[in-house]
Amino acid sequence: MDISILCIGDVVGKPGRCVVSQAVPRLVKERGIDCVIANVENAAAGSGLTELLYNKFLRYGVHLMTLGDHIYRKGEIMPLLEKSACAVRPANYPAESVGHEVAIHQTAKGPKVAVISLMGRLFMRPPCDCPFHAADRVLAKLPRDVNIVVVDMHAEATSEKVAMGWYLNGRVSLVFGTHTHVPTADECILDRGTGYITDVGMSGPYDSVLGRRKDRILKYLMSGLPSPFDVATDDPRMCGVLVTVDSDTGKAHRIERIRVDGTPGAGDDGD
Repeated sequence: MDISILCIGDVVGKPGRCVVSQAVPRLVKERGIDCVIANVENAAAGSGLTELLYNKFLRYGVHLMTLGDHIYRKGEIMPLLEKSACAVRPANYPAESVGHEVAIHQTAKGPKVAVISLMGRLFMRPPCDCPFHAADRVLAKLPRDVNIVVVDMHAEATSEKVAMGWYLNGRVSLVFGTHTHVPTADECILDRGTGYITDVGMSGPYDSVLGRRKDRILKYLMSGLPSPFDVATDDPRMCGVLVTVDSDTGKAHRIERIRVDGTPGAGDDGD
């Protein structure tokens, strides 16, 4: 049985939430999508996640959520991360960190989809454990009835993401990169059946510098003076990949980049 999975890149602020709220329900209906996974660590004004926004993503049709280095920017999210069955922290964070290492969604068709988040170590903060060893540990603990496994590799260095793709080749269904907010054009199915893309890009305002107002970033880069990195507003897009996986083998056999242009200035979920 084929299972179709939509993986959405870093949702940045209200523009990102808006385009996700517009695009996900339509895509699910038109493309018969069985599971939606989104990186939501930048959802709350560009940094962090709140319980209100977590619940909004569920209403939009997001089934599983990943987070990265901004996971704890909003302290109020910690109690939710302790109990949520839909959101994961990076599995290579310290064992004392709040949140779960894996989340599982049972699709309407029956097969289950597991998601794991890993964070890179090159040029990333805070320091964390080895993502390769963490992947081995979490995969070894997955229930036997879970054949479809998706990994969000949240990292700065493309080399580290590519290495993780090859390391998990044949062992997971998909490795998709996040964090850099710039979509790459290297989507492929690796030789042992793992879908791969170095970065799915951001879901947010593209008339910006990685989702932030251009004038603010340029002022900082040119002067060195502090400047608030406010979230931009224009040219909202949702970027990601749509992957088709054989539920019996867990192998991917189709991967497609997705881009949906949003409506500038529209509110998300009535806000």
